[in-house]
Amino acid sequence: MVQPPAVARAGLNRDRVLRAAIARADREGIAGLSMRKLGEELGVEAMSLYNHVRNKDDLLDGMTDAVFDEIELPTGDGDWTTALRRRAISVRAALTRHPWATSLMQSRTHPGPATLRHHDAVIGALRRAGFSIPLTAHAFSVMDGYIYGFALQEASLPFESPEQAAEVGQMMAAQLTAADHPHLAEFTVEHVLQPGYDYGEEFEYGLDLILDGLERAHRAERQVGRTTS
Repeated sequence: MVQPPAVARAGLNRDRVLRAAIARADREGIAGLSMRKLGEELGVEAMSLYNHVRNKDDLLDGMTDAVFDEIELPTGDGDWTTALRRRAISVRAALTRHPWATSLMQSRTHPGPATLRHHDAVIGALRRAGFSIPLTAHAFSVMDGYIYGFALQEASLPFESPEQAAEVGQMMAAQLTAADHPHLAEFTVEHVLQPGYDYGEEFEYGLDLILDGLERAHRAERQVGRTTS
């Protein structure tokens, strides 16, 4: 039920506008978000929203910053691999809740306070661990390339549950022959069609490979530093 305009305007603020926009994008994707539709959802004219967000870009900036605010930040407690592993898992969880955000998280040109705090914390965790500036840049890039790439790939899959994965796998298996596609047929039958198959479980395996590789690079960098000092 649409609220009377006076009541709706009285309770409206930037946070409420952003939360409503996020909820709509979660349901319908970013293409389903417009100022007119958002105003209707909040029970106000679209023009009333401009008292709280400057324009559509400001709305998207605020939504993106709100998603960054959901992510667990790495701290100075414990070792850097544990901190950044937890952060990576938290990023993926946020992108799973808000698939529309995957394409926005690194593209906004007016980052908000949570976005800046997030990036500073990741860089700080690496620098406290003794990573050089160049190795910090490499580590940040490879981790985020993997996290966002995995989230994009996962969101593009033609299934969302083990049951749906099995259905897709069975359709694929029906089109394969061991003679023409021996490796794909074997993979589909022996892996995808196994009970409980969940593509999402691949995420942490790949993440650990990356962290192990960064740890080796970090050790090598420290070794070079000791031999040249």
